[in-house]
Amino acid sequence: MRHIFQSGKETSNSTPTLLLLHGTGGNEYDLLSLAEKIDPEANVLSVRGNVLENGMLRFFRRLAEGIFDEEDLVFRTKELFDFLGEAAEKYQFDRENIIAVGYSNGANIAASLLFHYKNALKAAILHHPMVPRRGIALPDLSGVPVFIGAGANDPICPPEESTDLATLLEKAGALVELHWENHGHQLTYSEITAASKWYNRGTVPNNS
Repeated sequence: MRHIFQSGKETSNSTPTLLLLHGTGGNEYDLLSLAEKIDPEANVLSVRGNVLENGMLRFFRRLAEGIFDEEDLVFRTKELFDFLGEAAEKYQFDRENIIAVGYSNGANIAASLLFHYKNALKAAILHHPMVPRRGIALPDLSGVPVFIGAGANDPICPPEESTDLATLLEKAGALVELHWENHGHQLTYSEITAASKWYNRGTVPNNS
């Protein structure tokens, strides 16, 4: 998968790696400023989606707005999961210390990692995600911190998607903080600040 890797200021097992996952139509450069805001000392692995939709990059196909191609979602989730193992070996970072930061479609593929693989992520910051799949058993996510940023007036990701996702993750044992903005689907400065505060108050173990 096309990507950017930037080593953190310190290289050790305690150094987290921020996995950046862009939204539809974005690329691997879009969220680099978010990583700087959240943890300027972390490693950064920013990945480009492998799917094109009307010339726009995505991480998996969809059948229509809000309707995911579940077969492709499962395939692309495994593709990303396998890539993380390969990248950890190549760049010598701790595979068990990856924290996803995703927006929209990128948040959805990050949520799908949580839905399909135990220990896929140490934690996740999900900006405007939807429930990736319904009616499946989730792995044990006990103690996995998850921040969900949602818009009360989001026309693309209805509020119930955010609350449903939070409930499903909590039932699997995740420690979820659901943060609401009185806006639409855009990623606002106040939402980014809330995610940064969540991360930097020591919510994620060893990152305090």
